[in-house]
Amino acid sequence: MLNEKIQEGLTKQLNRELESSQLYLYMASWVERKGYEGICEFLYDHSNEERNHMLKLIRYINKRRGNVILNNNGFSIINNITCISLKDLFIKLFEHEKKISREINFLVEISLQEKDYFTYNFLQWYVEEQIEEEALSKMILDKIELIGTDKGGLYFFDKDMKNFHKKKNCD
Repeated sequence: MLNEKIQEGLTKQLNRELESSQLYLYMASWVERKGYEGICEFLYDHSNEERNHMLKLIRYINKRRGNVILNNNGFSIINNITCISLKDLFIKLFEHEKKISREINFLVEISLQEKDYFTYNFLQWYVEEQIEEEALSKMILDKIELIGTDKGGLYFFDKDMKNFHKKKNCD
């Protein structure tokens, strides 16, 4: 059974994952309207990936006989997003991933303080995942900054993202 602090932390995290899924979905839609086929597929995939992260938490909470509480109060992060450019979008995304990493680290710290080694062990998957998420979003941001406003560069980058999407789905 989960203690109150762990239950509260896991509940907040599963709702953050839900919010992340919605954020990626919103950004994918924005990018798709701009004509970036490859980047939108990447973002739609990541929306699904974040939803799966949420489901993983729900299943863990249920396995530990906790209570799953989904926040349906709306998502403040999405309401505050205005994208002016692809670069702006990926800056926001990178900042969001760094915030999620801080929250995962905080949850790991709570699990150690509460001596809940089951949860500590479970969270190691999220720690590894966040290392990958931050590195990937930073790599994409770096490439976009390198390309700048070169339309040809953006075109080829979008094609590369489409190939990245196809390759990832084949792995």
